[in-house]
Amino acid sequence: MAESTSALYRMLSTSMQLFHEVEPELVSSCLQDTERLDLKAGDLLLSPDKENDKVYLVLSGSLQVHLDSLSNAPLTRLPQGSCAGEMSIIEDKDPSAYVVAAEDTHLVVISHETLWTLVNTSHAFARNLLVVLSSRVRFDNKIIVDNVGALKQFERNAVTDALTDLKNRHWMEDMFRRKMKRCQTDTDPACLGIVDVDYFKRFNDSYGHLAGDEALCFVAESLRGQFRPSDMIARYGGDEFVILLPETKIEQALQSAERVRKAIEQGDPLGEDGPPFKVTISIGIAEMQPGDVLETLLQRADSMLYQAKLSGRNQIAG
Repeated sequence: MAESTSALYRMLSTSMQLFHEVEPELVSSCLQDTERLDLKAGDLLLSPDKENDKVYLVLSGSLQVHLDSLSNAPLTRLPQGSCAGEMSIIEDKDPSAYVVAAEDTHLVVISHETLWTLVNTSHAFARNLLVVLSSRVRFDNKIIVDNVGALKQFERNAVTDALTDLKNRHWMEDMFRRKMKRCQTDTDPACLGIVDVDYFKRFNDSYGHLAGDEALCFVAESLRGQFRPSDMIARYGGDEFVILLPETKIEQALQSAERVRKAIEQGDPLGEDGPPFKVTISIGIAEMQPGDVLETLLQRADSMLYQAKLSGRNQIAG
């Protein structure tokens, strides 16, 4: 051992949170036979598939922690003064992550017997260990919160149309089926409408795709504003949208569709600073019949949409 026990104590007490205000005599007696470990950058210290019964104190250098795989980006870095391995001893489990030397690193190795001796004989050490464990738990909780937030965002992105912020076709095919089944079970009426933006290609050719995107967003916002909160709206693809109106008969659905058609016709999709181009829509409405599934209801609504287009567009058919 290069340093004497007293020199080691001075080093530990000044740089290690675990030994803050711990009695010098106790530290000296416990650390007389303490091992040292030198790691080269990239050397593996701990892994989930290998049992651990030691605590490692970083005297110089640093360690980095990887979850799941060493190929993943480091989760965090443990600088000089940090410790590793204490959680697996406290929990009596294998390590939960990979710990690797981020650079050439010099460690003090404390056995689990020495750790428990320090805990049982020094209130200061026990307090310091509790502080270290608490910080670990807070860090783990932060990771959980961040990951949950990321997961929720991922889930939202998976079912949301990036342009219009409406639900997408994947969501529609799942949720429309569920709502239709519920209405059939409760013997409630329901209607489905397909909305198509009239002459959308002409709009894109005249004003460009950015203006076309604005027009689609205008239609999406109009649909959101005109239908009820209980109605389900999704972007079907391209310039088509679908709406499921639960607990709604065909007469009510046609009235709602006409209200939306007028609102879009009278609106200004490009705003005051844009060219005075009007957007209109055609809508096909179909009422759910006994035995209907989503595909048959969509097919009948699409047939009604075709009739609305044949009648000159900017029309409702049902």
